[in-house]
Amino acid sequence: MRQTFAVGIGGAAGQGVATPGDIFAKIFSRRGLHLNAYNAYQSIIRGGHTFLTIRTGPQKVTNMGDRIDLLIPLNQDSIDRHLRLLTAGAACIYNADTIKPGVPAEGVQLCPLPVSDLADITRNKVAQNTLAIGAGLNMMGISFQALENVLAEQFKKKGDAVVAENVSIARAGYDYAASKFKPFERPLPMTEHRYAVLSGNIAMAMGGAAAGVKFYCAYPMSPSTGVLHWMAAHARKAGIMVRQVEDEIGVVNMAIGAAHAGVRAMCATSGGGFALMSEGLGMSAMMETPVVVIDCQRAGPSTGVPTKTEQGDLWQMLGAAFGDYPRVIAAPLDIGDCFKLIPEMFNIVDRFQCPGIVLCDLLLSEGRLSVDPKDLNFNSQIDRGELITANGVPVGAGTNGAYKRYKITESGISPRAVPGVPGHTHTASTDEHDEDGVLISDEFTNTVKRRAMMEKRMRKAMGIEALIQAPALKGPPNSDVTLIGWGSTNGVIEEACEILNEQGIIANQLQIRWLVPLHGEAINDILKGSRHTIIVENNYSGQFARYLRSESSYVPNGYIRKYDGEPFMPHHIVEAVKEQLTGKTHLSVPAHEVMV
Repeated sequence: MRQTFAVGIGGAAGQGVATPGDIFAKIFSRRGLHLNAYNAYQSIIRGGHTFLTIRTGPQKVTNMGDRIDLLIPLNQDSIDRHLRLLTAGAACIYNADTIKPGVPAEGVQLCPLPVSDLADITRNKVAQNTLAIGAGLNMMGISFQALENVLAEQFKKKGDAVVAENVSIARAGYDYAASKFKPFERPLPMTEHRYAVLSGNIAMAMGGAAAGVKFYCAYPMSPSTGVLHWMAAHARKAGIMVRQVEDEIGVVNMAIGAAHAGVRAMCATSGGGFALMSEGLGMSAMMETPVVVIDCQRAGPSTGVPTKTEQGDLWQMLGAAFGDYPRVIAAPLDIGDCFKLIPEMFNIVDRFQCPGIVLCDLLLSEGRLSVDPKDLNFNSQIDRGELITANGVPVGAGTNGAYKRYKITESGISPRAVPGVPGHTHTASTDEHDEDGVLISDEFTNTVKRRAMMEKRMRKAMGIEALIQAPALKGPPNSDVTLIGWGSTNGVIEEACEILNEQGIIANQLQIRWLVPLHGEAINDILKGSRHTIIVENNYSGQFARYLRSESSYVPNGYIRKYDGEPFMPHHIVEAVKEQLTGKTHLSVPAHEVMV
């Protein structure tokens, strides 16, 4: 198994959970370590339980893992919830003045800090946080200089006095741990690599910049708001026009308008906002105007659990708008893929002149991952397709020389002219139309033209399917079980397969990235050689399992589903696989181990 170390920081919203997390993340990444971070928090400004997990190691860390090695509870509630989950070799650093720890499991080290003796808490209300960071880094075998450098960066805007105060407090915690606490058995290593630490939202925003997006608009809706924040902060430097719009109806229509004018346009929302965008997507399809919409899924229905993750919007995406039309839907596999997918999606929707949907979720949107800067290619190849931006011989002109915007072609793709190009005047209609854009129902509905135009648009789907890459099995070919997932479950399924293989159960993985078009025949061909198949997804009804069955008639042997708002942990999948292989059940719903 890969060597990892996980820090869990718990407290109430407003107690400063995020800052220690940022400090640990910077220190780990600068040691050349990979990391994965996930923050479980409530949808209130102050109060409520917040628990941030940062897992690090010298190899790629794909998920939050199964265990906590160092617990830092900032209040009594957090230690009550999480202390019982620590196992031998773990440690808990806590404020001895305010927290009563209870009885830990055997082999767990309790590390009480006399906070009021080590710092002036009347001057610094979050001194316990800084003391705990210093103590924890000492126990990990990390030099104080690394912490001092990060603290100087973290607090430099508040002035030298604040920096000096926090460095002094951190030093007190560091030295206290050196004299009182037992170090962890394995000091954290250091490598030559350096990684960027990105959230999925930042990665998708950067991916938009790399794709040549020139217009971005949104209405703030968690967990997609981080895309808007990055775009707004970097708009001038990146040459992107950014607008915060009054609602999601305005958002999608504004994005389509910008795309119709010839620029690459993108917007992001969550399930509730996407519901308002549905009619606009139909307009994009009928006008054959490419636009990219990001949906960051959260737990529904309605407002649901707005700060929790789920894969519950798939069927909403499949049924968005009304009528039949070509579209592209893809789900990024991890935060690094959030960056890569956006340029790919734009090249496809530009080429085939249709809407594209990126189906992300809170786990990726607000989670954080170490990414190799070499994987962030801002010089990606841009394919605008049949886009006419200057006067010349009219592509697709008829015998009379008139420009036919919606010319019937074998591929279904017609020449698209930017409005205002001389010789390319046309009507862009949301009603069904002829090749030149004129409505076919002005006097009576022309059934021949309606059928021909419908078939023209839908022929694009065949071209899209031929262009995008079919999924492939990862792992040993002759396995006892094949785990099927889509989108963000990629990393946790991957680690579950590693654990199962070490325990003598041969497992492999089929992860779906491109959802529409779905390579149904290819998936059937891959899975027909599998002995036992299980679909893993973060929703109640098994939305992907239903979709796969509808597209390919494939029915797996079992299902693992989670819909409590928290992501899968590797042991959830490992235990469920064992349960199903022994015939006890064909549906497993793992319980999350956080006390309510």
